[in-house]
Amino acid sequence: MSQIPALIPTSLLLASLVALLVGLKSHRAAHLIALAGAVVAFVCSLLGLQAVIQGDGEAIRYAMGAWVPPIGIEFVLDSLAAYMVTLITFIGVMVLIYAPRSLAFETPGRQGMVYPSMTLVLAGLVGMCLTGDVFNLYVFLEIAALAAYALLAIGDRGAPVATLRYLLFGAVGGGFYLLGVAYLYFAAGTVNMADLSMRLPELMESQAVIVAAVLMVVGLGVKMALFPFHLWLPDVYTNAPSVSAGLIAPIMTKVSAYAIIRLFLDVFPPGFFTESLPIATTIGWVSAAGIVFGSVLAIAQHDYRRMLAYSSVGQLGYIGLGIGLANPLGMIGGLLHILNHALMKGLLFMIGGAVRLRFGTTKIPEYVGVGRAMPWTMVAFTVGVLAMVGIPPTAGFFSKWYLLLGAADAGAWIWFAVIIVSSLLSAIYFFRVVEMIYRDPETDSAVADHEPREAGEAPASMFWPITIMATAVMAVGIFNVLIVSALLERIVAPLGG
Repeated sequence: MSQIPALIPTSLLLASLVALLVGLKSHRAAHLIALAGAVVAFVCSLLGLQAVIQGDGEAIRYAMGAWVPPIGIEFVLDSLAAYMVTLITFIGVMVLIYAPRSLAFETPGRQGMVYPSMTLVLAGLVGMCLTGDVFNLYVFLEIAALAAYALLAIGDRGAPVATLRYLLFGAVGGGFYLLGVAYLYFAAGTVNMADLSMRLPELMESQAVIVAAVLMVVGLGVKMALFPFHLWLPDVYTNAPSVSAGLIAPIMTKVSAYAIIRLFLDVFPPGFFTESLPIATTIGWVSAAGIVFGSVLAIAQHDYRRMLAYSSVGQLGYIGLGIGLANPLGMIGGLLHILNHALMKGLLFMIGGAVRLRFGTTKIPEYVGVGRAMPWTMVAFTVGVLAMVGIPPTAGFFSKWYLLLGAADAGAWIWFAVIIVSSLLSAIYFFRVVEMIYRDPETDSAVADHEPREAGEAPASMFWPITIMATAVMAVGIFNVLIVSALLERIVAPLGG
């Protein structure tokens, strides 16, 4: 059991290397190897999650090369890390099962390079969650980013330019974060998170520590696409292949949010982000602005993928709002929304890829009749829509509920109103799509000549991951209390709740 923190990223890195070599000869073999690596990582994550829960939150630690921290590199699987790596590997397994048919249609002949890139993204993201020091968090952050650039650049005609913009933003964000790590090291003499948490209380007045905190949070905010650093996101998601968007959109930005939460709760002293510096409040206000901005812009979109992209800008704001509230209820809402949004947005991008495969379109006005042609897939879509709007008992309702409770507890009534209004705005743009898909194409002259490329539901390899994701959206909502009591309450304990 003590090897699990190292086995999770190692299985993904090994699968990525082998898939890269065999992918030159066989796309199918590369896919099976990548899927096997992701399944192994997911099983290890589940075992680690079970061990952490049964151990009352006690972390599983692994020192690389037997070098004792803080000198050596340490991997730590605690409640927060176990929560995140289980989510990341689950999404990875679902998208890898879904991928072959979608890639064969959208990126023919290039699948062999996609599978190693997917597992490398997963390896980088789980490494970010497991690492016990702030410098190696940067290393894994860049591993995931480089692989993500490769995944996103192979999409539609605008994908290379959009990915270049993402790369430039990512380089700036990574540079800010790394510079912050340097300031922190010069001030404290260590990069180990546990060691920093013991040394920083004596350095709260240090200018170097203050600058480090600001630089690290700004850098991670750029990576997270936190408003107004979201400028790279809409074009990237719009032009990416459905598989790439289905992997990157649910988890990539969430892990940067995880890193901010980790710094807030476990690295910098209690009160540093709220009393010494107004970092949490600033994150809250820009997140509130992002929620409104993303929701309004999503209404104006006619491309399904671009609508989801602007929706993501708003939904990421909910996570930022949870950080900004800086109380136990608000932080639980933010953490729960990381899980909920990953499931909801992954589901919706997968469904978009299935519709594109059958109908050859991503334009919302051309979705008329999709509900009749793909009834069960559209049932899953409706579940995702209800969750995004926040209708009980779906997952999306409960994260918003905790955020509302946190806002009320903090007396943040403007943020409370933003959550309510944004849910209404979400209903506008999502129910518009629901209306389109359930229209009768025979009576709609605008689409009289529009016929599916292929009849029937999505292929089984795409349909079953969609079904599982829709089921998970419902299950997380129904059993949210278990998730909160077993994991999230322990995670937010440093806030005093």
